[in-house]
Amino acid sequence: MKDLEKLELIKNNTAEIVTEDELIEVIKVKKKPVVYCGYEPTGPIHLGHFVTIIKLMDFAKAGFEVKILLADVHALLNRKGDKEKVAADVAAWEKTIKAIGLDAEVVLGSDFQFDEEYMSDVMRLAQEVTINRGLRSMQEVARDIENATVSQLWYPLMQIEDIKALECDVAYGGLEQRKIHMLARELLPIINHKAVIVHTPLITSLKGPGQKMSKSIPGSGVSITDSDAEISKAVMSAFCPEKIVEDNPLLQISKLIIFPLNKKLKIERSMQFGGAISFDSYEELEKVYKEGKLHPADLKSTVSKELIKIITPIRKNFQTQKK
Repeated sequence: MKDLEKLELIKNNTAEIVTEDELIEVIKVKKKPVVYCGYEPTGPIHLGHFVTIIKLMDFAKAGFEVKILLADVHALLNRKGDKEKVAADVAAWEKTIKAIGLDAEVVLGSDFQFDEEYMSDVMRLAQEVTINRGLRSMQEVARDIENATVSQLWYPLMQIEDIKALECDVAYGGLEQRKIHMLARELLPIINHKAVIVHTPLITSLKGPGQKMSKSIPGSGVSITDSDAEISKAVMSAFCPEKIVEDNPLLQISKLIIFPLNKKLKIERSMQFGGAISFDSYEELEKVYKEGKLHPADLKSTVSKELIKIITPIRKNFQTQKK
C-alpha cells in the first residue's frame, strides 16, 4: 500500500488529526510505526468502542503496529470498581477483543505503570500542571468530576506517560480524550517524546442529543453482551427524527460501524414504500434520508439487523470462551 493510500485509510471517518503533516512524516519514515488506544476495562464493550476498534483495524491495514492498553490502574484511579471487579472486566475484554479479530498487542497497565522510570516521569509531569488544568483535562472522562479526587488528577499524567512507555508514534481515541491528548502534546517534550494525535467522532446516545452513547444509561447504547432481542429493542426505540442528519445515532452507526465493515447497506422495503434500496456509500444513504425518501422505521429495522449480524458471532465466541 502506498503512503498516500495509508494516509487516506487512516483519515477516513476521523474527526481530527494533530497534525496531518506529522502523520505523513511518520508514515514515510517509520517502517512499522506504533499506534495505541487505551480503554478502561469496565463493563462490556459497546458500540462506542467499536468505532475506535474499527479505526485500529485501519491502522493495522496501513502497516502500523497496534497496541491496546487495558488501563486497569486508570480504572481504579477513576473509581470504576475495586480490584476484583476490574480484574474480571480485564479478562472479559481480552476475550472479546480476540473474538472481534483485531490483530493487536494487548497490554495491561499494571504490568508496567509501577516501574521506577515510569513513575519518575509522572512526577516530573505533575510539576508542570496546575490543579485546574488537570481537572479540565478530565472533564469528559472522569466519574463524578464535581467531587474529583486527587487520584483522578493523577490519571491524565499517567495517560501521557503511557504514550512514551508504549513507544507510540500515534495516540488515538475518541473525542472524549481530546483534552488529555492536547495536554499531552504540550507535556510530552518534557519527558523526551512526541506523538501524533488522532480522534474519531462519538456516537450520540440512542436516547437523543446532549450526551454520548453509554451503557451505564439504560436505553443509551448497545453492548457486545446484549441479546438479539435487546439490540432490536434498543435500536427500534432510538432517537431518529425524519430527514434529520445531525446528531442522529442511527446514521452515525451506519457511517462509523456498518459501512466500514460491510462496505454497503441494503434496505428491504415493501413495494408500497418504494421496494428494496441499496447504498454503496454512506454519503448516498445520508442524501436519501435527508430528502425524506427513507423512513426512520426502515432505517432502524435495517441497522438493527446489521448490528445483530455483527455482534452475534462475537458474542457467541465470547460466551464459548467463558465456559
